[in-house]
Amino acid sequence: MGISLNGHVALVTGSSKGLGRQIAMCLGKAGAKVVMNYYNNTPAAEAAFADFEAAECKGILIQADVTDASQIQQMVELTEEKLGVIDIVVANATPLQPQKPIQDYDWDCYQLMIDFFIKSPFLMTRRGMSAMKAAGWGRIINITSEVFQRSIGNFSAYVSAKGGQIGFTRSMATELAPFNITVKLVAPGWIPVERHENDPQEQKDGYRELIPMDRWGVPDDIAGAVAYYASEEAGFVTGQTICVNGGMSPW
Repeated sequence: MGISLNGHVALVTGSSKGLGRQIAMCLGKAGAKVVMNYYNNTPAAEAAFADFEAAECKGILIQADVTDASQIQQMVELTEEKLGVIDIVVANATPLQPQKPIQDYDWDCYQLMIDFFIKSPFLMTRRGMSAMKAAGWGRIINITSEVFQRSIGNFSAYVSAKGGQIGFTRSMATELAPFNITVKLVAPGWIPVERHENDPQEQKDGYRELIPMDRWGVPDDIAGAVAYYASEEAGFVTGQTICVNGGMSPW
């Protein structure tokens, strides 16, 4: 018997492409009504939502900047009007992730990472937890990365913000556990989605050679982990990180 999310409403941020798109599709196929969120790529978002509806999934498409409290508020209000109360939040939205030595970063880049990986989960958790507390049920799932566990160099802005995201998630897991709200992390490895199309081939080849499972990860691998975390089957799991990277960080 597969995972059932019937009766639940999920918000997946940054779901016009890449991992977010497949996460939204997976949750929709499991029975959740899904808010597919995007920020600035309307053609990609509309194409993703058309595929979502073609798969007979139910939901709505909303444009919003998830680092802005007022836009989150508007998105939640529209969702409650159209679908019902959100009880599954998947914080997946991400900016570009430049890799370079620390002397080549400026603070604006660090701040952008903090805005997406700490501020945005904070804003969405704060906005959504009251309804989850009232219902006595909730799932908050933050998409992090293996980079923190693997201590990747020349990537300090991204790695630092991901470390903060992990700390926030663990703290929230303890704080919200008495209300039957779980807060968890999925940490993907390098999954070659659209954002990686122009990455140097030698970097891809080097990473691929290190994967113990001897294959690339695909978006479905991440989506499956998120669906499990959102399910009743994971109701006694909180504050944890699943590294979905074929054994690259087996701790």
